[in-house]
Amino acid sequence: MFKKKVDIIGFGAFGRLLADLLKDHADIRICDPNDVAQAAAWSRGFDVIAAHELRGADFIILAMPLSAMAGVLAEISTHLEAGQTVVDVCSVKEQPVALMQGLLPDHISLLGTHPMFGPHSISAGTRGLQIVICPVRCPKWRSLARFLRLTFGFDIIVTTPEDHDEQAAMTQAMTHILSRAIGELGASTAIRTKSFDLMMEGFAMVRGDSPEVFDAVVNGNRHAKSVRDRLIQGLMRAF
Repeated sequence: MFKKKVDIIGFGAFGRLLADLLKDHADIRICDPNDVAQAAAWSRGFDVIAAHELRGADFIILAMPLSAMAGVLAEISTHLEAGQTVVDVCSVKEQPVALMQGLLPDHISLLGTHPMFGPHSISAGTRGLQIVICPVRCPKWRSLARFLRLTFGFDIIVTTPEDHDEQAAMTQAMTHILSRAIGELGASTAIRTKSFDLMMEGFAMVRGDSPEVFDAVVNGNRHAKSVRDRLIQGLMRAF
């Protein structure tokens, strides 16, 4: 990020992934009140800061569950200054964008993003992986998109929060729903087809996600219910 200063709020699995990806390109600091998270940040060589120390960062990345976002935004809103850009990386976009617009000052740039990958799907590298960008009010978004594309080989998709959630309901929410449903069947057998193995590999990529991720992807996306209902209807018609 041309050695920009980047503060990451939240040092769970995805916060750690972001910090590791960006550490050679930006000055990274971590903001997380959890003692375990702070110890993990220190062990990786990152400075740990409090919310009132966010001033001075070029980008502030929100890497926490959707359920925690309103409280975090309310806490940091008075500690931000003009010229800073707040970026969310939540799996849905309409709710986080609305929260940022409602709780952060007008002089703060806002960028909604959704990296379409996680710790379990990035082992083969970043080239070709998608990042969705929703430029809410962010004049810098083009330079950021260019950096991500040229540095990591990400495929950048620019759209609206509404369009993102509608499309993600089909691709992401349905994958999580099917993964949970198949898991409850206990579908483990010695007689297997290659197509079954490939399907199970795909479901395994999301099965390790936290309950907060499932809740955001399925319950935090207003379009997911429609996809679930269509899936149920399709299964009924199959018989």
